[in-house]
Amino acid sequence: MAKKEIGKQSVEFDCPPLIVGAASVVGEKEAQGPYGKYFDHVIKDPMAGQDTWEEAEERFQQMAAEMAIEKCGLEKKDIRYVVAGDLLGQLIASSFGLMNLDIPIFGVYGACSTMGESLAIGSMLVDGGFADRVVALTSSHFASAEKQFRFPLGYGNQRPKAATWTVTGSGAVVLSSQFDTKKKFSGKTNVQKIVQVRGVTTGKIVDYGVKDSMNMGACMAPAAADVIAANLEDFQRKPADYDQIITGDLGQVGRQILLDILEAKGYDIASRYMDCGIEIYRDDQNVQSGGSGCGCSAVMLTGYILQKLQKQEWKRVLFVPTGALLSPVSFNEGKSVPGIAHGVILESAEEKSEKRS
Repeated sequence: MAKKEIGKQSVEFDCPPLIVGAASVVGEKEAQGPYGKYFDHVIKDPMAGQDTWEEAEERFQQMAAEMAIEKCGLEKKDIRYVVAGDLLGQLIASSFGLMNLDIPIFGVYGACSTMGESLAIGSMLVDGGFADRVVALTSSHFASAEKQFRFPLGYGNQRPKAATWTVTGSGAVVLSSQFDTKKKFSGKTNVQKIVQVRGVTTGKIVDYGVKDSMNMGACMAPAAADVIAANLEDFQRKPADYDQIITGDLGQVGRQILLDILEAKGYDIASRYMDCGIEIYRDDQNVQSGGSGCGCSAVMLTGYILQKLQKQEWKRVLFVPTGALLSPVSFNEGKSVPGIAHGVILESAEEKSEKRS
């Protein structure tokens, strides 16, 4: 078997896993943003008919997973593993939300970088021959996140300009070693193309000593810059080799920090860079620096980015979900907020019906 390690932090797959299904479930605020038409399902009730914010987030995850599996014509019994996580303590949105799927599950935590982590681990399972099909997903909810990490909603505190708005939503993808689904990955565009995961660059924990829990962009940007530079070095690429380099939720503040750090390293990505947190809401939606949360990059991936790759408007994308490792315990003890980011290389490819060796 060929060695798959590339450089210091990366992996390149021999048989790139295919993304054969995807689904996005969002709240009403997200649906009112500029990408609302790309999302599969909108839940207008932020409680999703449940009794608590946490149960609402569980429902978002359950719906996203079931929709992604159904959209590619598979059944729950066809899935070998689920790799999922969220922002809540003990991953309760994932554990309670996905319990009834009755599928073996790996729970992962990468803060808001969790979609990148779940995609990376799921792809390694498929490429390594440990599973034919894996569902990778994550979620976040504005109210459950604020309740856990900051203040009760009833507190009514003012939000500084550097703050971001946690996305209420969940995104799920089905990874497969073969294109053998009962119906084509359609989404809303029904383009007869497929997307593959070509490689992964695993991020390191980077801590610049930021202690502002309302400025997650500043916490995460150094980690995002570190993993993007590592990806370019490991794969011996230039920024121009990607149609887009897409971070998860740095927001307006984190965006500029990222560009400045990368420029100092000799990389200019400004002409092909976008941030899901900046894109997902309109400027007049009162979200300060932009969107955040695990669901931010997840729903942008499953709702918009994959469609651009399916249409082959983009051929290769570096998808970099970003996370701030904020713990109420460590924060209240005076610790800083480290950052983490993971890079996933997504490429447009032709559909294949035969099983790949």
